[in-house]
Amino acid sequence: MIFDTIAYLALALIVVVFLSAAIRILREYQRGVVFTLGRFSGVKGPGLILLIPYVQQMVKVDLRVVVQVVPAQDVISRDNVSVKVNAVLYFRIVDPERAVIKVEDFLAATIQLAQTTLRSVLGKHELDEMLAERDKLNADIQEILDQQTDAWGIKVTNVEIKDVDLAENMVRAIAKQAEAERLRRAKVINAEGEQQAAEKLVEAGRIIAKEPQAMQLRYFAALHDIASERSSTIVFPLPTDLLAHVAQRSGEAK
Repeated sequence: MIFDTIAYLALALIVVVFLSAAIRILREYQRGVVFTLGRFSGVKGPGLILLIPYVQQMVKVDLRVVVQVVPAQDVISRDNVSVKVNAVLYFRIVDPERAVIKVEDFLAATIQLAQTTLRSVLGKHELDEMLAERDKLNADIQEILDQQTDAWGIKVTNVEIKDVDLAENMVRAIAKQAEAERLRRAKVINAEGEQQAAEKLVEAGRIIAKEPQAMQLRYFAALHDIASERSSTIVFPLPTDLLAHVAQRSGEAK
């Protein structure tokens, strides 16, 4: 009787060990790459998975988007400016079979590839393009990475250039350039204003030349403006032709 009990307990223990080694539960975002005697036999999941202990092995793969920071890279731009650039990489596994079989460590391989691609792409552009055209550079890097990681079953969804660090002397040079550009724009706007004002004055002079009475109206308007300021001194302009006429009459009188 004791031996039968021990046998039952041993059998139950074997069953428990067998089931614990055979049963696997995968979550919704997980897949299992199954190998039978070392050979690939399929991708399973999610849910309950049954394996043959010691005959079949399974490698879990996470299908969620992975966010990885690309370390700062020393980049020399096309106009020979040294900068430090880092980025953020977003990718996910779309083919678990290739991600496990085709590459030893897909995470390390993708990060290393992102670093070299970041240096090579940014090195073909000037500093102004790095600062002003980040969206275009992000798209170029993402496209190149996506093409190269496709063989590993990885989809690069997005690349974002995070920081572009410049040397202190370059920061001062860019500030001086921006200040000079602002000053140039101010001078151009001022010159355009002077040009427009001159054109309007010439146009007004032509109108007054056609209608001499308009000058008298301008005199009255000027007197009205001076009177509204409560000034004790009033300067009344006289036309030069009137002064010439008075001088001529005085000469004739002599």
